[in-house]
Amino acid sequence: MMPFNPPPEPPDFDKKVRQPGNAWLAKNPDSKKGTRDYWSPFKSYLADGFSNLCGYSVMYEPVGTVDHYRSRENYRNLAYEWSNLRFASAWINSSKGTLDDQVLDPLDLGEDWFEILLPSLQLVLTDKVPPQQRQKAEFTLERLRLRDDERLEFRLSYTK
Repeated sequence: MMPFNPPPEPPDFDKKVRQPGNAWLAKNPDSKKGTRDYWSPFKSYLADGFSNLCGYSVMYEPVGTVDHYRSRENYRNLAYEWSNLRFASAWINSSKGTLDDQVLDPLDLGEDWFEILLPSLQLVLTDKVPPQQRQKAEFTLERLRLRDDERLEFRLSYTK
């Protein structure tokens, strides 16, 4: 994983996502259906902002999905906020689920916190991870299967 700069909010995001999304939330405060997807048309903006790299694995992601860093289930008020969206591989997004602040935010990573060991292609923490973030970083590697999942190993070996 590497640090990402937050991608700038697209000019019409407020009009096409935030306003209708928040109006939908106001009309459906107790909806068991989750939230209505207004954000998908902006996935390409998000992908561009992440250079088509999954925010968690930092691997090229040709399709990807919109990840709500803080889940829609636990933070409905952030469902339509650009600042809460990340570009991610679908399988990693699914692995994250509703863990919210338990995993590292790709926008909060420091330089060189992780390295890839060769030839095993295992992703590991470096000494540059601050002590107060180490446990969260370890949990992120484990829960999102970033340490040594064969899907990542295949992609890494393919790019060598």
